[in-house]
Amino acid sequence: MVILLDLKISRPGLWFPTIWIYLVPFSNQDGFWNSWLFWLGFIFVTFPLNYLVYGLNDYNDEKADAVNQRKGNFLFGAQASRAHLDGLLKKITIVILPFVAIFTYLSGFKMFLLLAFMVIVNIAYNFKPFRIKERPPFEIFIQIGYVTTAFFATELNNLEMLPWQTLVYLSLFAFQAHIAGEIMDIEPDLVSHKRTTATVLGRKITKILMLFILVLESLLVWYWFKDFVLSLFLLTFSVWLVLDVFFLFKDRPYSLSQMKLFGYAINISAVLSMLWVLYSGKLLAV
Repeated sequence: MVILLDLKISRPGLWFPTIWIYLVPFSNQDGFWNSWLFWLGFIFVTFPLNYLVYGLNDYNDEKADAVNQRKGNFLFGAQASRAHLDGLLKKITIVILPFVAIFTYLSGFKMFLLLAFMVIVNIAYNFKPFRIKERPPFEIFIQIGYVTTAFFATELNNLEMLPWQTLVYLSLFAFQAHIAGEIMDIEPDLVSHKRTTATVLGRKITKILMLFILVLESLLVWYWFKDFVLSLFLLTFSVWLVLDVFFLFKDRPYSLSQMKLFGYAINISAVLSMLWVLYSGKLLAV
């Protein structure tokens, strides 16, 4: 039961950003799936890394999570008791440290610094005196930390550094994914007096901000990478968001069933786009 709760804390339904970004550097690699290093890194960016990211988040968000109707499942995360959360930092350390040691041994001091940076970013995001998660709009900008997953992939597997255009796109991808979560959490965040960009701007304006990022992503993917398929996918999502903002939901919150439906749809679309990116290799072809 405790193991399942810790798995919920890692939010398997939200593993897709770290997996997606980890896979991008392999887009132009043949037979990468035959490498044990690839699979070791892949395992790390699933449960262990997300246990760190969301575990530190949950440790300081007990009040907000307690009144959040979408929590308490494998899709959006756990509703853990204070007693369980009190032992969480020790368990995160036990899970993460062996990977830090192994990856440092395999890839050297540069890898150690990269992993240390991942940990420091998450501490600054969640803990005082920084607690960037409640300093809008910086809680969105710090999501650029997700891009270190791509650096981790290239360093571990001795791959070429990604073009700067690809890094910009991945940053926008991280911003957009985070904003989507903030939109769904406006009510519990307001109840628990948690300040985010979405609680400050309101649901409708935040959706328009997300729409702007999606359209920008679509244009950049087309202009930089000539990837019509991914650009069309992002544009389709943008059209849906236009309908959402101006005709369907407008400023109304989503129901729990609707949020779960969106969560499953996002995971399906993430898997399909991952397969396309790996197959086409266009995100590395500037």
